[in-house]
Formats: sequence, C-alpha cells, structure tokens
Amino acid sequence: MSTVIASVDRRSPAQLAGIKPGEQLLTINGHEIIDVLDYRFYGYDADSHLTLREPNGAQRAVHIRKQEGQDLGLNFDTYLMDEMRSCANHCIFCFVDQMPPGMRQTLYFKDDDARLSFLLGNYITLTNLTEREAQRIIDLHICPINVSVHTTDPQLHCTMLGNKNAGRSLEYIRAFCKAGIVMNGQIVICPGWNDGDQLRRTLRDLTDWEFSSCSLVPVGITKYRKGLAKLRPVDADCAREIIAIAEEFGQENLRRFGTRRFFCADELFLRAGLPLPEADYYEGYRQIENGVGMLRSLGDDFLAALDTEELPENPGDFTIATGVAAAPFLRGLLEQAQARFPGLRGRVVAVRNDFFGHTIDVAGLLTGQDLSAQLRAVPDLGRVLIPIHMLRNGENVFLDDYTVPRLSEELGCPVEVVGMDGFDLADAVFASCDTVKE
Repeated sequence: MSTVIASVDRRSPAQLAGIKPGEQLLTINGHEIIDVLDYRFYGYDADSHLTLREPNGAQRAVHIRKQEGQDLGLNFDTYLMDEMRSCANHCIFCFVDQMPPGMRQTLYFKDDDARLSFLLGNYITLTNLTEREAQRIIDLHICPINVSVHTTDPQLHCTMLGNKNAGRSLEYIRAFCKAGIVMNGQIVICPGWNDGDQLRRTLRDLTDWEFSSCSLVPVGITKYRKGLAKLRPVDADCAREIIAIAEEFGQENLRRFGTRRFFCADELFLRAGLPLPEADYYEGYRQIENGVGMLRSLGDDFLAALDTEELPENPGDFTIATGVAAAPFLRGLLEQAQARFPGLRGRVVAVRNDFFGHTIDVAGLLTGQDLSAQLRAVPDLGRVLIPIHMLRNGENVFLDDYTVPRLSEELGCPVEVVGMDGFDLADAVFASCDTVKE
C-alpha cells in the first residue's frame, strides 16, 4: 500500500520512537493518511500520535514529541505516497504534444497533480480533482497552488483543454478564491482563441473573484504540429493588445485592491518591441517562474554587480549563448559593462532553435545540437556561457540529451553554466581565463 514505510531517517523522531520499515502509517492525530499532503500537514504539530499496522497485521500506537514543523523522518516507496496523476486533457497548446519523436520517455509524460502543484510548483488544470480532494484543499488550506486558467468562458475552457468536463475546474477556482486559497495563475494566449474580448472576460472574472495573481504568456508553437489544432504565434500587434488589456485591468486592481494581479511575461514585451517595465511593476517578482520579470531582475542585478567587479588581468574572450528573444537585451547589458570596462572582450550570440522551429525563441528550449552546430561557425569563442535553465534540473543535460562536456568537446572550448541571477552572470563575465583553467 502507498503508506507502507520504505525507510526511516537516522536519528529522526520516527527512528527514536522505534518505527521500522515495513510498517504501514494509518493515522496521525486521528486523521487518516492517504498521501504526502496528509503526512506533511498532520505531522506538523509538536505532539504526534501515530497509528501503525505491523507486517503481521497488528496495530499499535506511537506517541512522538518533536519540534513543531520538524519532519517525522518517514520515507515511502514514492514521493507522493501514491502514483503521479497524468493529465486527462488534450489542450490545443500542449507543448508535450508538439515534441518530436525519439526523445527520452520522461519528456512525454504530462502530469496534472494538485499535490505536485503545492509541493513542487507545477501548474495544473484542476480537471483531475475530485470533490473530496477539492474540499481537502479548502479544509487544510493548502496553498499556494499554481493553476492553468487560460479562459473563464466554460465552453471555450472545455474546447481549449480538449476535455468536456473541464468546466468543473472553473467551479473549483471560484470555490478556492472564496475560501482564501492563494493561487498563481497562468493564461497561455492563443491568438484567435482567448485573446481580445475573451481575454477581457477572463480578467474581469478573475478580478471579481479576487484571484491571487496571474501571468499572461504567449503560446509556444513548434514545427511538430501535424494533426493538431491550427494556432498562430503572438505577433507584435497582438502582443501590444495583450499588454494594453492587462494594463487596463492591472490599473483597476491597483486602485481597488492594491495589487496589479495580472502580469505580462517578458516575451510579450520583447515581441511588442516595448521596453520592459521597472522593477516595481512585478510586485516582488511573484510570477518570475513564468518568465515574468526574469530579464528585469537579471538586468538590475547585473548592473548593480558592476559596482563590485574588477577587470581581471587576463579576462580572455567569452561568448554568451542565448535564445533569439533575449539576445538584444543581453547585448545591451554587455555594452554597458564594456563602456565601464573597455578591456572586457565578449559578445552575445543568438542561437536559432532549429530543433523545435524558429517560432520558439527562448533560451530554455535550446538544445545541445543547435548550440553545437551554430557556435562552431563562430570564430574565437573563448569561454561559452550558457544559462542554467537550458539544462535539466540538477543535471548537465540538455533537452536532446546532449551533455555540457560533450558540447565543450565539440566546440573545443570551456562551456560554463551560469546561475539564474545577474550577479552570477557578472561573476562569469568577469572571470579570467586563468581562473577557469584552475
């Protein structure tokens, strides 16, 4: 069963209480334990009364005293203590459906699990929720939850998600708003579907419901869309209209509630040819994981870091490799750095996405093979700097299974992975060749 204990952490409260692998966790403080959410929530208190079933079927009670919030130290066969729930939708904009064949199998799995939203920040549609689970989220006040909204028109919602029962998720959103559940929303803008008046309706409804915050992002369209719904990318005119609508409702929300509530992704400003907003627009960068304010934060931190940097004796050449969308912005930052430090010898190279198609222009979806093919044509690369979000989380592997060492070998130069913020970028830019070799 899912709540059978696989292992017990050494010197944990559970081990000190004599709990052993093979026992099944039944209740904590009288509450039935079904999955990791129950385990985390009910195991929070300093006093924990556990009911366990031993391998022979006998039940026993264990009392544990610990620090409030300290983990009991129990581990289960799976992180969720249950199977991960896959997505039952067929969204017209789903990126997984636009993947080429032959990639690693994990890239084709579509999760839609509310527990992962709370624990790991995954975005979900809520279409997998049962009434009981929705009520549990309210009762336990589980938040924040990251929710894919896209539209509040029930019929259009079902159409865009490819699920005739998807309208139920809108009912859950309204119920969660009423219960004070914090939700971070995302609207993937598909021109001709949920922009224009449909977008106005959505932002009006979310305003009236007092939805926590919501990002607006342009749909990503790869070249692998055979048999899928016809979509067109967000162009400059469409991007400007989206920004204008978001600003209209953002200003209303600022007046009424003290928060903008709706935030446009950096991509929209880049496509519209408009300058990025100042830092206060982003309200503490609450939607930065959706690409909202990432460039502003990066730029501000990078320029601030220039006050602390010194040009090394042997700076050497370097190349910043990035996507087509962000390249002009990064060139602007580098020009400002070179104006202050004339000896800084670097450049920014925009890498086209031949793998997914040229409509995909963000750095995070570049592959190792595209980097290799295009950068080999660039003379005097020096050190190649790539952002960490090009790689799988915690690994040196690109989407196409290229590794950083392989890319470095093919380019014949060091490839350095740069962290997320502008200070990391400044440190990488101002590192000397000698430091890198060491």
